[in-house]
Formats: sequence, structure tokens, C-alpha cells
Amino acid sequence: MCNLFSITRSLLIVVALTGFSGCGKKPAPAGGDHAEAGHDHDHGDAHDHAAEGPHGGHIIELGVENYHAELSHDDATHKIGVYLLGSDAKTAAPIDAPSVTINVAVDGTPTQYTLPATPQSGEAAGKASYFELVSEPLCKIVCGESESKNTTARLSITIDNKPYVGIIETEPHEHGHEHGPGEAH
Repeated sequence: MCNLFSITRSLLIVVALTGFSGCGKKPAPAGGDHAEAGHDHDHGDAHDHAAEGPHGGHIIELGVENYHAELSHDDATHKIGVYLLGSDAKTAAPIDAPSVTINVAVDGTPTQYTLPATPQSGEAAGKASYFELVSEPLCKIVCGESESKNTTARLSITIDNKPYVGIIETEPHEHGHEHGPGEAH
């Protein structure tokens, strides 16, 4: 009986220590394992402003690692840009879409912003991997400068007739530097 008690106590200690010694990472999204999906890149937590994309913007997860978006903004010109990236979060992924949408709610009041496609050089006709809009109110929201503490934003993209939605962090954040004209973040 004493031996059974010792084994049970040891197992409880191991379970407790394992539960409290996690690495601090959030679990992978349901429906896919990072290794199975060929997830061989490191972009930090997609909802963390420290996750920086190839254009210096914030990485947004779309789906279960199929696509990523990179949100950039230029504080001086109020230009908001969305780069569509592949599963590696680095490579441009041009799609056949006239625009992408950012849906915002401030204190329960919804507003929808449409970012038209801005094809980049070398992209096939009718395809684009970059979408852009100049909007001071949207820029303030994605910069974390909304006067409301009750603000949400979501990026919506349809790729091959399949909808994708990504959460845009609207909490105040530090850039670490100021943006000059034409310098996006």
C-alpha cells in the first residue's frame, strides 16, 4: 500500500511540474500541427506586435498556416497596407481578388474598410499580393491609438472561394522608432 501511495504521489508531482514548466508559447491552432503543415519559419506569436514580416509590418495568421498577412502602416500618410504571404510568412502570394476588407468595431459600432488590390511588379494580370488604403481613422486603430478601449479589428480575405479571417491587434504598441514619409511599419 505504501508503494502505491509513493507512485501516485510521484506521478502527481510530475504532472504538476510539467503543467507549470511550459515554454510560454500558445498552443498551435486547432486543425493542424506546425510540423505537418511545413511550418518551418519563426514569426513569433502572430498576435504579438513583435512578430515582424519581411516588409517590417505585423504578421497575421490566416487559417491554419495556409497563408499569412502582413499589416503595415505609415503614421505620417495614414497609409495601411496588407501583404498576402504564403505559408512561410515570407513569400508573396498573389491572389485573384479585387480587394481585402478590414472590419472594425469601436464601442460596438462597426465600420468596414476596403483595401483595393495594388498589383506589384512581376505579378500576373488580375492577381495581387498587396492591398492598400489611406485612412486616418483606420491607421489610428491599427496603430493602437484608438481613444476607445473597446476596439476590435479583423482582416477578411477570400482566396479561391474560401474565406480567411485574421485578428488585428488593436492594443497600443511601441514602434521603437518614428516613421518618416514613405516609411511603412
